[in-house]
Amino acid sequence: MANTTSKGPPVAKKVRHEMELFGDIRVDNYYWLRDDSRSNTDILSYLNEENAYTHSVMSGTKQLEDRIYTEMRGRIKEDDISAPIRRGSYYYYSRNLEGKEYVQHCRCYVPASGAPASVYDTMPTGPDAPSEHVILDENVKALEHTYYSIGAFKVSPNNKLVAYAEDTKGDEIYTVYVIDAESGMLVGKPLVGAITSHLEWAGDEALVYVTMDEILRPDKVWLHKLGTNQLDDSCLYHENDETFSLDLQASESKKYLFIASESKITRFVFYLDTSKPENGLLVLTSRITGIDTSTSHRGNHFFIKRRSDECFNSELLVCPVENISATTILLPHRPSVKLQDIQLFTDHLAVCERENGLPRITVYRLPAVGEPLERLQGGRAVDFVDPVYSVDLLESEFESGVLRFSYSSMRTPPSVYDYDMDTGVSVLKKIETVLGGFDASNYVTERQWATVSDGTKIPISIIYQKNLVKLDSSDPLLLYGYGSYEVCIDPTFKASRLSLLDRGFIYAIAHIRGGGEMGRQWYENGKLLKKKNTFTDFIACAEYLIDNKYCCKEKLCINGRSAGGLLIGAVVNMRPDLFKAAVAGVPFVDVVTTMLDPTIPLTTSEWEEWGDPRKEEFYYYMKSYSPVDNVKTQNYPDILVTAGLNDPRVMYSEPAKFVAKLRDMKTDDNLLLFKCEMGAGHFSKSGRFEKLQEDAFTYTFVLKALNMLGSGQQ
Repeated sequence: MANTTSKGPPVAKKVRHEMELFGDIRVDNYYWLRDDSRSNTDILSYLNEENAYTHSVMSGTKQLEDRIYTEMRGRIKEDDISAPIRRGSYYYYSRNLEGKEYVQHCRCYVPASGAPASVYDTMPTGPDAPSEHVILDENVKALEHTYYSIGAFKVSPNNKLVAYAEDTKGDEIYTVYVIDAESGMLVGKPLVGAITSHLEWAGDEALVYVTMDEILRPDKVWLHKLGTNQLDDSCLYHENDETFSLDLQASESKKYLFIASESKITRFVFYLDTSKPENGLLVLTSRITGIDTSTSHRGNHFFIKRRSDECFNSELLVCPVENISATTILLPHRPSVKLQDIQLFTDHLAVCERENGLPRITVYRLPAVGEPLERLQGGRAVDFVDPVYSVDLLESEFESGVLRFSYSSMRTPPSVYDYDMDTGVSVLKKIETVLGGFDASNYVTERQWATVSDGTKIPISIIYQKNLVKLDSSDPLLLYGYGSYEVCIDPTFKASRLSLLDRGFIYAIAHIRGGGEMGRQWYENGKLLKKKNTFTDFIACAEYLIDNKYCCKEKLCINGRSAGGLLIGAVVNMRPDLFKAAVAGVPFVDVVTTMLDPTIPLTTSEWEEWGDPRKEEFYYYMKSYSPVDNVKTQNYPDILVTAGLNDPRVMYSEPAKFVAKLRDMKTDDNLLLFKCEMGAGHFSKSGRFEKLQEDAFTYTFVLKALNMLGSGQQ
């Protein structure tokens, strides 16, 4: 329980808990806040008191929060559809309805004309068009639940059935349903248990799915034949190594499924022939420590993206299906270019690469199926216009010459293009509508580089409204960072962010080490015993922005989620003087204690990311930055911390402990608020408008910290 006064924040009781390792004693007075069952009444009472305190402190700004929410929602075209994708005789798409939180999954029957696919093809609309069929309406399904998320929606190859994975708690444990695509009737009984969202069809009459062990590690892959009891499903593979997890993907050709077992440094692949799933898995790439492979298929060849210590940015190999040991290099390793992803077609190969922190797409024409495949030459690059941007490959028709990709920048709303891989013509198929008078030409995007003490240059992506910003140190600035797992935080558009930009904010992303923006070594130099580079890079980016008059300390706010929340926790301990306000979303802040406990989800698979503190060198290094272990008697900026009670990735108790310890030790009267969603997980609430409410709350906190409560959109 917490002791609370009528005015002050909750004060969590202290229960001394000592943990000793290598002769070092750590004291955790708030260890009692962890309850894996999430049912302890004292803990739930404390969390509710924190929520009540946060609500009380923010009640005076509720009007502003509501105004920001109204702005955000007002930019959304609430009734809209996604860019339809052709599969056989159907166009599939999702539809949003006005006032509804969730999507409808729809399709439209349009018989193939026999003509080859073209970038100019469109789904017929109007009174004479084929009628729309709603396969599944998430709004109806969500009525019975406070949280609702579909993690997989897979149509059978013959377009007759749909398998989907449903999570109704936010704990990322799914139930799989198979329905008739026309009638919506359930086919057989749902698949239950600790099922992940990894789900694929093996032909029209069987499903392959992945389940987790007691620490939520994906460890088994199963074959389920429709019409049979789940108890009779055959286990295709069981991964016993606790540092490895399973992944499942279908080849673009749909002829094979690829089951991969992966750690943070090693990945090997099996394949399953979808025409003969009863034959089980065959080895495609071997289990070799430090070798990471991912695979695809076209014609009589497997394509293998392979990373090793020598080829750290990956190379592309090819081998005959009938002789997988006879590999040929298609694209050699390049030290300055990271091979990120590939997409195969009957006659083409699209390659997504990264250089100088930016993605690019290059397209190659392949020899006819059956012809020898040799080193690729003379690819065609797709052109992009913004100085900083994001681009991703999307599902495309395998037997066409049309590549679909998404494009976005900090000032360009998400756009879907179809690209003719023979002519180089791009056709815009869909751009997210932004209502409320948005004009991209009013916003400036830049890329700057901050130099850190070892000489490394860190890219920073920046956007601001050119008519409002003075660039004289007086502007408010929100700096975002992540920097873990080789994740690339590319500069994308977010319509809700306009509520800051149109109040004169500068928004910046620090592309710090530990992420993957600058290639594999960028990641390697921000993990394990080099993790502190992530934090010092972020601090250097903040100082660069101050030195170059983008803002001053008194106007600098920072934000990060999950492993990015660890970043925020670390830097406010290291340099609390540098920031006016900090927002740490579902932060991973109790690094040593969590990584010492292999019963906690993700721990065993994360030892190759953070280190194993059961080894002395790692123990002391991790302890030196773990936010909970480094809270000091000092002044801190205004801080907002969030959590989700059902979060399986970062237990709610980590941020709860961090807040309790900060309350006990900090020497200032600045804001410290804790908001724990009692019915959500790692990714917060599930509805599209509910998520906007969270953004509005966060932005209101930042404006309150900056004493900008009177500011409106300009």
